[in-house]
Amino acid sequence: MKRKKFPAGVIDATVRFLKEKQFLDDGRFSRAWIDSRLKRSIGLRRVKNELRLKGIPSALAEASAAAVTEGYDENEIVQGLISRKTATMKGIDRQKMKQRIYAFLVRRGFSADAIMDNLNKTFRDES
Repeated sequence: MKRKKFPAGVIDATVRFLKEKQFLDDGRFSRAWIDSRLKRSIGLRRVKNELRLKGIPSALAEASAAAVTEGYDENEIVQGLISRKTATMKGIDRQKMKQRIYAFLVRRGFSADAIMDNLNKTFRDES
């Protein structure tokens, strides 16, 4: 509104109105964002980074993540994604398959520990 040269009083009144109606609520936005992204099997690390890029303070992103992620099991999600990926990668060398799946999961924002634990478990079980 400042760029459009609105008067300061109009800007203040508009912001006050939007906050009263909870249209400008970073906490609410960040909780909704985290919830929607986790439903799409995106890792928590990536979701928090996306919030920081949107201007949400790290502390608020962490608090929102803690509020939303009750019952969130990263290992379960990673294992499901590994199972789906391995089903589509038949005929590929095991080492190359592990590398591709690892890279895929890192890009999705999952922790390296969860990825490696589940990859090792999956490929140990297949032996």
